[in-house]
Amino acid sequence: MKLKQGSFLWYLYLDQLYCLLSVRNVKALLEYFHLLDVHRNNTLNDVLFYHFLHHVTNLNRRQIMTVFNMLDWNALGEIGFDQFYMLVCILLAHQNHLEQQFIFRHSRPVFELLDLGGELKIGVENFHRYKFLFNIKKKELQELYHDFDITGDRRLTYKEFKLFTIFTMDKYQERQKAEKEKENKEKALLKKKTLHEVNVSQKKILLGINESQKTYVIVTVNMFKNKLKKPNWVIFTRTLLYDGLK
Repeated sequence: MKLKQGSFLWYLYLDQLYCLLSVRNVKALLEYFHLLDVHRNNTLNDVLFYHFLHHVTNLNRRQIMTVFNMLDWNALGEIGFDQFYMLVCILLAHQNHLEQQFIFRHSRPVFELLDLGGELKIGVENFHRYKFLFNIKKKELQELYHDFDITGDRRLTYKEFKLFTIFTMDKYQERQKAEKEKENKEKALLKKKTLHEVNVSQKKILLGINESQKTYVIVTVNMFKNKLKKPNWVIFTRTLLYDGLK
């Protein structure tokens, strides 16, 4: 799932730590919601919702309606701004590869979204249904129920789900730390290589004065030696040598 470049959501900024929008962005999103709400009911029905997601993402009709049914937990056939805001944060988290961070920070709302039957438990089929939103891989899903399904009924309670989010977040931070260390090491190696090339280049320049350049300096100095006082022609000679190195 990707956001379409140039769409309204493309220009919103999601805080990477808390996975929330700023007050300014929320105000802009609220105005955008009112523009979409052509019936002035402070809600979006399934038709308006479809055209919105079709405009800003590459999701197909089946996926869009699956998302709508997830957000319309009261089965009213429409969603309000709270659900709309939640959806936008999920989309931006997915776009910025912050899905794990988002699930960790908002574990309770995410759990309630996935708990379609209101049974306070999440079955494996629910994760399969919405994996395109949270970028959950098949292997991760298998590990999730293998490691955190304490009761063994293939359904997660909120406590089990919360343990999963904490574990996932720890792995995410470790991966980020490893990537940062690798990046710093590569920068250090590049800097060292650049300094080495500069030193080699300077050495070659210093050793690269050929005989013709030396002759030019000697002849030129002899020409001006008689016309200049001693301190001046010494300085002049150094200047010629420096110009010859450029």
